[in-house]
Amino acid sequence: MYSTQRLISIALTVVLVMFSAIVHEVAHGWAALRCGDPTAKEAGRLTLDPRAHLDGFGSVVLPLIMAFLGGPVFAFARPVPYNPYRLRHPRRDEVIVALAGPASNLLQAVVGWVLLGAVYRWAVPAWAAGMVPFWLVDGAVSLLATYISVNLVLCFFNLVPFPPLDGSKVVLFFLKGQARRKFYELERYAMPVLIIVLYLVPQVLGIDPLGAYLDLTAGNVYSLMVSAVV
Repeated sequence: MYSTQRLISIALTVVLVMFSAIVHEVAHGWAALRCGDPTAKEAGRLTLDPRAHLDGFGSVVLPLIMAFLGGPVFAFARPVPYNPYRLRHPRRDEVIVALAGPASNLLQAVVGWVLLGAVYRWAVPAWAAGMVPFWLVDGAVSLLATYISVNLVLCFFNLVPFPPLDGSKVVLFFLKGQARRKFYELERYAMPVLIIVLYLVPQVLGIDPLGAYLDLTAGNVYSLMVSAVV
C-alpha cells in the first residue's frame, strides 16, 4: 500500500510532467512560427490549455507508471504539427524547431532553480524565526525540486538521437533527398519501437542504458543545481 504522502508526491510529479511537456510542445510550435511555418498556430496549438495537447497514454498513463515504479519520470504530449516545407530554411529550421522543446525544459529547470534559491534565502530563515509554517516551506522545496528534476529528465531524454525524439532532427540535418524522405517514413512507426527499447530491452537483457544516461546527464546536473542553493 502507498501512503497518502507518496500518492500526493506521485500526483504532483505527474501534474508537473504534464505541464512541462505542454510547454515543450508549445515551444516547438512557437519556434516553427518564428521560422515561417504557422501550422501550429492555425491548428490552435500555441496555447497552454491542456485540452489542446494532452495525450491519454503519453501524458497521463506513462508518467503514472514511471512514478509508481520509482524511476525517472518523463512523458509526451501530442506533437505540435508543423510543415517542414513551409519553413524558410527547412534543413536548418527543423533543427531549431526540434531543439526548442528541450531548450524550453532547460529554461524551466533554471526558473525552478532560481525560485528554489529564493526559498532557501528568504523562506527558510522566515520559518526558523517562526514567521512561516514548516509545511509551507517544505512543500515549496519539494515542488520546486521536483519541477527541476522533471524538466532536466525531459530535456535530456528528448535529446536522444532516436526518432521521434527531438535529438533525431540533428541527424536529419545531414540527410538529403531520398534518405530524408525515408527518415520521415520511419518516424511514423518509431514510437512503438522506442517503447520496446525503453521497456523490453532492460527486462530481457538486464541492462538499462537509458537510466544510466539520465543519471549521468539529468541526475548530475540536478545534483549540481540543488547543491548550489542548499
